[in-house]
Amino acid sequence: MAKKFPLKPAHPERICWGCDKYCPAGSMACGNGSDRTPHPAELFGDDWHEWEPPVEGGASVAGPRDAEDPSRDAPDPGGSGQA
Repeated sequence: MAKKFPLKPAHPERICWGCDKYCPAGSMACGNGSDRTPHPAELFGDDWHEWEPPVEGGASVAGPRDAEDPSRDAPDPGGSGQA
């Protein structure tokens, strides 16, 4: 079962978002490539989850709920230890 995906993580740059493992950016274990997969908020802005594609007839689809943030406890890749 897939983990819930956080909508607004505190430090998205600290995590690889390419799979359900949420590996630290400096220690990826899944083999998803040599670069970490960025969080959608890093690519599209903080309101990325509010966008909905146009639907015929004006109907809309309910969005996902915010989940626990796995980046909160991830180590800082800069090593400063501060958030």
